[in-house]
Amino acid sequence: MTRTRRTFTPEFKLQMVRLFENGKPKSEIVREYDLTPSSLDKWVKNHQATGSFNHLDNLTDEEREMRQLRKENQQLKMENDIFKASSADHGTKIDVIRENADKYSVSAMCKVLKIPRSTYYYELNKQTVDDSEDVISHKVVEIFNANRQCFGTLRIKYELNKLGFKVSRRRIGRIMKAEKLVSSYTSLKYRPHPSQSNERNIMNRLSRNFIRQAPMEVLVSDLTYVKVSGKWHYICIFIDLFNREIVGYSAGPNKDSHLVSAALSTIKHDLRQVQMFHTDRGKEFDNHLIDDVLDTFGIQRSLSMKGCPYDNAVAETTFKALKTEFIRQYHFISIQQLKIELFDYVNWYNNIRPHGALGYTTPKEYKEALYKNCLEYC
Repeated sequence: MTRTRRTFTPEFKLQMVRLFENGKPKSEIVREYDLTPSSLDKWVKNHQATGSFNHLDNLTDEEREMRQLRKENQQLKMENDIFKASSADHGTKIDVIRENADKYSVSAMCKVLKIPRSTYYYELNKQTVDDSEDVISHKVVEIFNANRQCFGTLRIKYELNKLGFKVSRRRIGRIMKAEKLVSSYTSLKYRPHPSQSNERNIMNRLSRNFIRQAPMEVLVSDLTYVKVSGKWHYICIFIDLFNREIVGYSAGPNKDSHLVSAALSTIKHDLRQVQMFHTDRGKEFDNHLIDDVLDTFGIQRSLSMKGCPYDNAVAETTFKALKTEFIRQYHFISIQQLKIELFDYVNWYNNIRPHGALGYTTPKEYKEALYKNCLEYC
């Protein structure tokens, strides 16, 4: 299938470079952000060389000529390397292209060997999936390590299904035990709460109705804490109840209204769609700045009963995941590192991580399914 051409802003490219410089493996950046390795390499090289992502526009005539000569030389070298295979049988030509795909353009090799590109990719994709124990074990370890070492047997089972492997949870459990893979999750403990609500005028209008039929209909929010260089910092996130997507987030040294406002300002969706905003009764959510925003967009306010985490269960569950899959995985040495890693985690959470409440699809897939159904039936 032809890869859709995408464009990226300089800000996005810089964020990817910072992730790489911050120690995130190139293979993970490429996979999680659906990039090509060559694009990431080019961004890193341009940034390190000139600080600009338009490096090619600044080449001198001599550099352009040298670039063209190198390209022609590479073409001649490629043709020389694969010349011996030009009279070989069909299968040998396919093998030669596959073995040299990391060195030369597949299109160019197909042209030299007189094989249609479609034929090459057909032969490549025709190989049957080997579901031997060694392959399954390798895939289980790969999925576990690629997802912050927090997936259990059920999530790994769904990921294997996507790859075409039909494997039972019991078998996955045996492999995890043999490979000493232990999920970072622990059992959620019961938290007592009072049976009476407080006397404030704002009531719990959400009333634990966490299932919503439209995007951005109801947002819930909460805060949690994280240590940065030995000092407490805080994270605030906004969650869309429709598909459990993190639509806004922020991190900072103070647990106050400014942290909440910063998270609110990162929401890229139309706030006029939002009908209700639900939180617990923390003081950081009780300020005129937030009230003004809600009044401007006509958003109804809802508050949990005092001391009752179940009234804001989706936010509580999301923060359970955030702490287990993100906060406990790092030792943050600066607020800049925290913000970079938080950006990366939110991308993974929204676009890659399957959610049990969504039938083990990602928030992105869940929303795309809604739009697809609308196009077919609306």
